[in-house]
Amino acid sequence: MFWYVYMLRCGDGTLYTGITDNILRRLAVHQAGKGAKYTRGRGPLELVYQEKVPDKSAALRREAAIKKLKRAEKEKLIKEAQK
Repeated sequence: MFWYVYMLRCGDGTLYTGITDNILRRLAVHQAGKGAKYTRGRGPLELVYQEKVPDKSAALRREAAIKKLKRAEKEKLIKEAQK
């Protein structure tokens, strides 16, 4: 079973980073307003980045590393992933 680290671009332009074992299900939960407290009321939400990792532990470590990045570094990561 793989896990994913993902970033959402919120309607207010902010970025949210999270982890999941099912991207589509998690995105649907966020869009329904039942996901993370941070994303509630910040729609529309757009999935702008996803990265597959081998397990939950790796996902948590990668999520923490991404959250420590500066905004410009996150945007660069997003841009590179969309190529």
